[in-house]
Amino acid sequence: MFIKPEQPSIERLVLLALEEDAPWGDITSQAFIPPEAQLHAQLVAREAGVLCGEDVFTAAMLLTDPSLAVEFAVHDGGTFSGGAALATVKGSARGILRAERVALNFVQRLSGIATLTAKYVAAAAGTRARIVDTRKTTPGLRLLERYAVRCGGGHNHRYSLSDAVLLKDNHLAILNRDPNRSLTAMLLEARSHLPHTTHLEVEVDRLDQLDAVLSAGVDTILLDNFSTQDLRAGVAHIAARCLVEASGGVTLERISEIASTGVDLISVGALTHGVRSLDIGLDLLE
Repeated sequence: MFIKPEQPSIERLVLLALEEDAPWGDITSQAFIPPEAQLHAQLVAREAGVLCGEDVFTAAMLLTDPSLAVEFAVHDGGTFSGGAALATVKGSARGILRAERVALNFVQRLSGIATLTAKYVAAAAGTRARIVDTRKTTPGLRLLERYAVRCGGGHNHRYSLSDAVLLKDNHLAILNRDPNRSLTAMLLEARSHLPHTTHLEVEVDRLDQLDAVLSAGVDTILLDNFSTQDLRAGVAHIAARCLVEASGGVTLERISEIASTGVDLISVGALTHGVRSLDIGLDLLE
């Protein structure tokens, strides 16, 4: 069971998209489609995948015309084969045609993310590793794209810069300019000022950096762009004293190998920034 985005948040994003797509109305439908014309259409998958975007698709239709009737046969997180009928929509032809592109854009992209995530999750099956996303999301759509990751069986990393501490290479480069203070001391001092609920994670790119970070009692260490051999060595050295995350150079072809090293988390930016929208169309039934 995965937590869905709240409806007001969905509607806010969908309204922005509808306004972008028809800022002064749908002049094609207004010119050629009679106001009384009715349609019965079916959302059809052109390829196999995992669905995400049920509530977003419905919101696009109903915010355009509340009298439209939308019914899904497959629900978020559900799998489907090519040719499957995912949903139907009935009502005003003008309303359906005006909402069609926005509704499809959302469900195609979100289902693409869910489908790709499911492939990564399947490749890591049988290991302890969780597949997690990153902040490499489409500006403004993070809420929906990270929900799509959950629909695909993945997990979310920190949602924003405000959620948790993650010291990355650029942060460390600045900190290392002070030769009079050790990284361990700086981490311990920062920890003393943070709320006790704040998660502290530090990125390292070499094995010889581990002890300084471990001595500060961090919650997670991110092993960035490590070879498979060094990942195994890092996991052994950390010895369950904190969570271990692998990141960088993660591909679907490598995921099983990385997961086998014993890491707890594998973060994959490609889940959201390198995804292909799934081929899903809206076909008329009448």
